Formats: sequence, C-alpha cells, structure tokens
Amino acid sequence: MVIDMNDSRIGTLEQLRRFLDGTLDVQFAPASDAASRYGHIARVVRRFGYAHLARADKQVVLRYLGATSGYGPAQVKRLVARAMAGEPLVRRYRAPPQAYARRYTEADVRLLAAVDTAFGTLSGPATVHVLRRALDRYDDRRFERLARLSVSHLYNLRASRTYERQRVIRTATRASANPIGTRRAPAPAGRAGFIRIDSVHQGDLDGAKGVYYVNAVDCVTQWQAVACCERISEAYLLPVLEQLLASFPFAIRGFHADNGSEYINGRVAALLEKLHAEFTKSRPRRSNDNALAETKNGAVVRKTFGYGHIPQRFARPINAFCAEHLTPFLNLHRPCLFATEIDDPAKPGRVRKVYRHQDAMTPLEKLASLPAHRRGLRAGVTLADLQAQAQARSDLQAATELNAARQKLFDSFRRKQA
Repeated sequence: MVIDMNDSRIGTLEQLRRFLDGTLDVQFAPASDAASRYGHIARVVRRFGYAHLARADKQVVLRYLGATSGYGPAQVKRLVARAMAGEPLVRRYRAPPQAYARRYTEADVRLLAAVDTAFGTLSGPATVHVLRRALDRYDDRRFERLARLSVSHLYNLRASRTYERQRVIRTATRASANPIGTRRAPAPAGRAGFIRIDSVHQGDLDGAKGVYYVNAVDCVTQWQAVACCERISEAYLLPVLEQLLASFPFAIRGFHADNGSEYINGRVAALLEKLHAEFTKSRPRRSNDNALAETKNGAVVRKTFGYGHIPQRFARPINAFCAEHLTPFLNLHRPCLFATEIDDPAKPGRVRKVYRHQDAMTPLEKLASLPAHRRGLRAGVTLADLQAQAQARSDLQAATELNAARQKLFDSFRRKQA
C-alpha cells in the first residue's frame, strides 16, 4: 500500500485519468503513519477544487484517492467531506481506556460462596440483605465491599470460576426409574409365547399424522402379527393390542417393548397381568434387546405399506387387511431364517450364530418342530388345524392373493381421496 508519493506532476483531471488507466509513471515513497495519508487527501482536495467539480470528475478524484491512500470508498468519502467542510484531517479515535478496576476480589467471592453454603443459596435479594446485615448490624469488616453488592451483580459473581470452584459439584444425570416392566432381554428358553413388539408410524403430511402399525413377533418361532390403529394413545391402542395378542395361537408368556410410553404404562401392565405374562423392556445401550421387531419393521411392514403418508381415517380397513391377509400369509407361507448356534473354534467358550439353508422355514413349521410339551397352544387351537389352513393354498397362490388384496386396498384409498 502506498501512502506518500511524489504526485506533484499530476495537476489536471486528464492526468488523473491516465494515472488510473496506468499510462502515467508516478514515483511512490511509502509512509506508514496516518498523518501522511490525511495530508495527501487534503492536498488533492484543494488542488483540484473538489467542491466545484462535476459528478463524473469527482468520481475520478475519489478513485484516485482510494488507489493512493489505501482507504476504502466509504472512508475516502468521509475524509473528503471533512476536508471540504474545512475541518483539519486528524485522527479522531483514541486507544480504549484501561479496563475498569475490579471492585470485588477473589476473597470477596469466596466469602460469598461461604455465605451461600451456610444459608443454602437463598434468592438474590435475600442474600444481599444478609450481606448488608453482616456489616451494618454485626460490624463484620470482611463485608465492606459485599455490603454494596447489587442483586444483578450477585449472579455474575455466582457464575464466576472462583465461586464454582468453591461450591458447584457436578454429578452425572440419573435415569428416571419407571417401576413398570423389568429392564432385561426376554429369556424364552426355546418356548413359544415370548413376543417383542414395536410401533411403526406411516409418516406426516402438512402436519397431519398418518396411521400407526403395531408389529409383534415371537422370539422363538418368529410368528408375527401386524395391526393398525389411528393413534397410539390408550383409547386407540389398547383394543388393537388385545386383538393382536389374541391372534397368536399360543399363550403369551412374555411381552417385551422398548421404552415408549405407549407400552410402558399402567393399562398395558394390567392387560399383561391378566395374561400372567412377564413384562420386560429394553436396556440402555443394548440395541439387540428389541432387534427382532425392528428388523421385521423394515422387512415386512415397510415392504408392504411403503413410506408414504396414509391418513388416519384408513386405519380400520388397513387393520382388517392385516388380520385377514397379511398375518396369515406371514405365518403360514412366508419362510424365515433361523439361527443355529455353534461353538466358535477361534474363541473357545464363545458361541456363534450361523444361518444355514436348511434352517429356513415358515413360523408354522418352526412351531411344529418344537417339542410337544413346549408348544403351549391355546385352548381350541390345534397344530393340525393350522397345517390344514396352510395346505388350503400354495405359497405362491397365497402371495398372489395378498398382493391383489393390497392393491385393492390402496385403490380404495385413492378413490376416497379423489
């Protein structure tokens, strides 16, 4: 940046234009002080009679001053205006004053912390009153400065590092304890009837909620039941939940959910109490506790209904479709993979899970493979009846009928929305 220069040869506006176009050689002598810049601007304003120039010529002068002084356009205009007004161009700003002297010392802050500790941290006005009484009534000279403390500045001192070192003790947040349910994974021990359950939301549209699906899966047989309701409040969820649990062919021995309030509440606990089913819920940082239901959410519910918004008024026909078509197909005709546990040769004592082709079977076939004394079927439900129902149509025929029923369901949505 050039501050001072030998520009005495530039005396006309044409020479200024040539200089700005880069056709005139000018000798520069750099200077670092602001007084030289100001003097240069004042001389140029006087030399060219800036006040009497036409607007176009003024722009030429301003461009020249900006190029030679190093100031921006706004600062150049301010300085030129001051020079035209006859004001001497000198620096107006000064160094900021020294920081304010500190009124309250470290000892005062520690004394305030001691007072708050003794009184249990009273409100600001009450604490100030205590500080004033300490000096005025009890003549404690340690409070000479604190007796003049304002309520607003009291909170500034409480937020200081010195005060926090004396008083603040930070402890980790404690999880709120909910007595409903036991925090542990289900322990079916090879028995059917221990289900995992989760909710799936069918998206929002312009602030309007969609329908909710309730997805329940048995841990051992992967017997699955899907239902639908408008909302997951008690009035809508409980009837659907009762219908869902009654659709399983075996007695419900265990009920596992994540920590959502739609399931962890007194009404659901009372319902499970009638069924004599144990109530468990997922543990923190144990994502596998409800992983089976989460997997079925994507593999079944999302594949069947997609991700688009479905208004809540269609919950009843969707629930009927699930009971009549989807749930029977999932359990009688859709095969699932079941894990086989083997000892890990690389790590003795550790068990690995492998998925073999011969272990693929439908939930009904898995249920039939369990020992007879562990099936625990409901009264009036026989394995022969379930197998006869599965034999009534082939797997491909059942899948075709399911797709046709789903297409008919979605067509009815479009007709009612049209």
